[in-house]
Amino acid sequence: MVIGIELPKYINLEDGAPSRTQDKHNSTFTITTDTTTNTAIIGATSASNMSSTVATASTNFLLAAVENRCSCYDLTKNSPIADSRIREIVESAVKHTPSAFNVQSTRAIVLVKQEHEKLWDFGDAALKETMPEQGYAYLAPKVQGFRAAYGTVLWFEDQAALDTLKEKNPAIQHVIPQWSGHSNGMHQFIVWTALELEGLGCNLQHYNFMSEFREKVRNEWNIPPTWALHSQLVFGTPVDGLKRSRERTYLPLDDRVKIFGGK
Repeated sequence: MVIGIELPKYINLEDGAPSRTQDKHNSTFTITTDTTTNTAIIGATSASNMSSTVATASTNFLLAAVENRCSCYDLTKNSPIADSRIREIVESAVKHTPSAFNVQSTRAIVLVKQEHEKLWDFGDAALKETMPEQGYAYLAPKVQGFRAAYGTVLWFEDQAALDTLKEKNPAIQHVIPQWSGHSNGMHQFIVWTALELEGLGCNLQHYNFMSEFREKVRNEWNIPPTWALHSQLVFGTPVDGLKRSRERTYLPLDDRVKIFGGK
């Protein structure tokens, strides 16, 4: 029994030699890598151990995607995938990402090409109105870098949905905004990681700190007044491949993860 799993674009297979290993049930299976299609062909000795084998491989691919996700700022006005695929990714995240009490309060707007450029023209104008000269001189080149990309996903929380949830649960209304922020962040992370798997680079911005920017966005795209803007996920094809803008450092995991009652 064999199954083929397409690997993320940034995982390049070095050779096609099969490797033999064992799963947790001590059943032998083989993994043969195909460099032509960047696919891992998994062969198990029986149907009974295939499910655990595939599950392990799928989990490792997911964790590899999480590990390799990065902020990429040097982007172009190109996309390796169709706009319909970008929409599919965003819609899937919005549909399936969990939220407190299933409130489903996260909202998203995808802007590409000229609409994306318009967004960051608004960002530049808002900076001029809001920031002192020195601050504008520092941030303006960054905004022009965002404008040079292909698109942006605007992330919102619908305050009307959250207010309804607060009315139904007055005892916990003070923590509902915090929980909605958790869900909104999960939406952003899922789309960010998925777009990178498709060959796009991304970076996350928060220019909604400027009221002028929020107002221009609301008026231009007829945003409902109850939608509160949280962030802007900029994306485009990387100029020189998907790579980190700076080396990532890590604090010791022993100080950050504790396990009790297990081995």
